Amino acid sequence: MEFFDPAILTEYFSDYFLIGYKNTLLASFYALIGSFLLGVIIAVFRIAPVRLLNWLGAAYVEVIRNIPILILVYVFYSGLPALNIDLDGFAAGTIGLAIYTSAFIAEAVRAGIQAVPRGQSEAARSSGLSYLQTMRYIVLPQAIKIVIPPLGNQFLNLVKNSSVLGIVAGLDLMYNADLVISDSFDTFSPYIIVALLYLTMTIPLSIFVNYLERRMARSN
Repeated sequence: MEFFDPAILTEYFSDYFLIGYKNTLLASFYALIGSFLLGVIIAVFRIAPVRLLNWLGAAYVEVIRNIPILILVYVFYSGLPALNIDLDGFAAGTIGLAIYTSAFIAEAVRAGIQAVPRGQSEAARSSGLSYLQTMRYIVLPQAIKIVIPPLGNQFLNLVKNSSVLGIVAGLDLMYNADLVISDSFDTFSPYIIVALLYLTMTIPLSIFVNYLERRMARSN
């Protein structure tokens, strides 16, 4: 058997790899949006002037980021049916991916918020803005700008972690690669193709993050 058979790509591309590629992009996009929004909310909880919110935010981060993403996805895929909530593999995997990544984004955004000089918050509050308005209009825009590099790394990890959808029939690249292996009995070629396809997603994202970092460095 050859180490890499190019015929696997041409024979299975449109029916398997292309479909898996589209689903991986979709899952990554949905999870990216969801994890960012959830991460910002949890970060605000972590530094809010309410002890209960601080505790809830800290508990969320510590529990989620110390659980393997595999278990988290299984909870949504196999655990929710016990509560009469049925999710397909794509939805369960995407939700699990978003929640897992949100814990790391929350910590990055929290660090960004704490890097914004406290005097700006105090000035905003003294001018009549509420706590949420101060966060929305004054603190968060600056904090997000500060943490763009770590956020970019988290988004790169999110794209790579999307391969976890393959274990719950999430119709992603890994799932379709396994189908190709079952049909062709070629173990290596499909995974090499999947690796190359992942690179077409992660390398442009990495270049974009580096571009933002250089742009921020110049503006600073």
